[in-house]
Amino acid sequence: MPSPRAWLHLAMTGVWVVLATLALGTGIGVVRLRRDGRMRDGSAGRASAGTGDTAGDPTGDRAGDRLSADVLGAPLGPRATLVQFSTAFCQPCRATRRVLADVSALVPGVAHVEIDAESRLDLVRELDILRTPTVLVLDPSGNIVKRGSGQPRKADVLTALATAVPPAEPLPETSSSQEPDEM
Repeated sequence: MPSPRAWLHLAMTGVWVVLATLALGTGIGVVRLRRDGRMRDGSAGRASAGTGDTAGDPTGDRAGDRLSADVLGAPLGPRATLVQFSTAFCQPCRATRRVLADVSALVPGVAHVEIDAESRLDLVRELDILRTPTVLVLDPSGNIVKRGSGQPRKADVLTALATAVPPAEPLPETSSSQEPDEM
């Protein structure tokens, strides 16, 4: 039978292991909270970003970091497009859907396209989508300008759109006389 001193040594080792695990978990949690929903450059995290290589694309609709309406299954917005990758049971995806719908209603010429990640695994792999929700901000020609993982804040999406939307240019009238209900 181990001595009381050996038991004390085992107990102290266990306490240190628990404390180290808690510190590591807290550190990871803080880093994830700081990065969650933040928009970064569109090519970040992509191995083939900007190469223009379409060899692995059977449709030929992708060129580097560019998505066409055919690939998305929906038309691109005249000024920008917000593409959301989500899954059926993703709770943050629902909140992200509301944020992006609000932003697309607020900014004229911005379209919101939601893609079910489970049914488009080919596109998920090609774009290196690692979690849902993931939001891509496309310019009018379909180039990925910004991307973010996690639930974004409305202010972050609007800031990302500022880099995608071309400078003020006349748009076709699309009932812009309506005031947004809430911001």
